[in-house]
Amino acid sequence: MEFDPLETDPLVSVVIPTHNRSRFVKEAVESVLAQEDISMEVIVVDDGSTDDTLQALAPFGNLIDVIVQAHRGVSAARNHGVQRSRGRWIAFLDSDDLWLPGKLKAQMSFMRAHPHLKICQTEEIWLRDGKRVNPRKYHRKPFGHCFPRLLERCLVSPSAVLLCAHLFREVQGFDETLPACEDYDLWLRIGHRHPFGLLEKPFVVKRGGHEDQLSATIPFLDLHRIRSLARLLLTQPLSEAQRGQALEMLREKCRIYGEGCRKRQREEEARAMGKLPRAVGEKLQGSALSAADVELVESITGRSWPSR
Repeated sequence: MEFDPLETDPLVSVVIPTHNRSRFVKEAVESVLAQEDISMEVIVVDDGSTDDTLQALAPFGNLIDVIVQAHRGVSAARNHGVQRSRGRWIAFLDSDDLWLPGKLKAQMSFMRAHPHLKICQTEEIWLRDGKRVNPRKYHRKPFGHCFPRLLERCLVSPSAVLLCAHLFREVQGFDETLPACEDYDLWLRIGHRHPFGLLEKPFVVKRGGHEDQLSATIPFLDLHRIRSLARLLLTQPLSEAQRGQALEMLREKCRIYGEGCRKRQREEEARAMGKLPRAVGEKLQGSALSAADVELVESITGRSWPSR
């Protein structure tokens, strides 16, 4: 993993997706270009912005590569950036976040010291409306083989991650059919096989509280986590223990989501959520599903599955 000065390809490809974030993206790019002692390329993917994002990026000239695409969402933007990348390692930065000096150098040093790892992240500083806030204990970042904790909630930040480009392509990147929780979904597909590294020093500033933050604009976030869990169970080669853990989390999230549906008089949706874990469990056991159960699983996962 030592850097070869004669190698023409960059060591790290940094992918920054952005959509109508001209007021943030310039600072994000500057924080990446301030990284020292790392061979890197910076790829900004403009996901169909209608503001002055391109004008904000113009002063960087050939220091960055700018890709413009029709608006397809953050997953498609990140995937597009990786498709165009040349680095052996991939790092992401959301356009409303910032890196602190030394982030990439520290992560590459960490990965050299832990050659069995293919992915790591750093700690973060959280800002909300410009004021620092402290994460709760349940937000504590995991490390090592941490699949059970990854099931609970999204505990890995795209802006803090460095991962092997081969691994990202092997798991086929972010799921572009998920409008939200796409990071939760990706870390589960990686985490059931691979351990995560953690640098306990904060190298990322996460800026939240603005009105266009994705988590504030996408309703029913738990529905996307339920969809991700069901797909995980039906498509990934989980161990028996992992399958049990994922099924139990699916039951719990379906229960909580179903209770919310009942409070809002969405009784039919609540009943469907109550049936989903059983239908998925029976399918995993090789049982034939009724036509109604097949339709239920397909409607929630958004994919077609054979009845057997």
